[in-house]
Amino acid sequence: MRQVYQALQNRKSELMGHKNFLKYAVMVPLVEINGELNILFEERAHHLKRQPGEICFPGGKIDAGDKDERAAAVRETCEELGLAQHEVEVIGPLDYLITSFHIVYPFAARISNYDQIRPNPDEVASVFCVPMEYLRSHAPELHYVDLSVAPREDFPYDRIPNGRNYKWGKGTVPEFFYYYKDRVIWGLTARILNHFLEVTEAAKSN
Repeated sequence: MRQVYQALQNRKSELMGHKNFLKYAVMVPLVEINGELNILFEERAHHLKRQPGEICFPGGKIDAGDKDERAAAVRETCEELGLAQHEVEVIGPLDYLITSFHIVYPFAARISNYDQIRPNPDEVASVFCVPMEYLRSHAPELHYVDLSVAPREDFPYDRIPNGRNYKWGKGTVPEFFYYYKDRVIWGLTARILNHFLEVTEAAKSN
């Protein structure tokens, strides 16, 4: 019993299995253009192996050398947009997002000097801005992706109730689609964007 007390007393709980997840930090960049608040997006470089040409926010994998998730988001933003750290003013965190493979930590930040942005061609094909009011006034399309469990052939069905007829749980993931001119914003980027708009709209009405 003493060992149990030593293991659990004063222990801080975390997400079970968190060490097995890849962890990413993402930034929602805000820029003012002609007095209007805009959200900046990136078009991923077309030579990348993962999601070439898709629309995203600056961000990437959290490195061992990063102080925390916030520091990782700032570092990735600076690397991808060619900015100095003092040009990225972090406003605050958003809710983190857990998928089947990742934990994503989003933040929002003000980019103080939009004219200084120099996208890194190794990662970014282009950047563009969308007025925040446009995104607020144009609701996204909402679709759903069904998730199901598919055990491998060597799964020991004979050891569980009902064997191959076991009733596995199913899930559904919302997919938002925002459209701006010829751009399509969807996937995790759209989910983070939708959350950001909801959080800031709620604050506006309070």
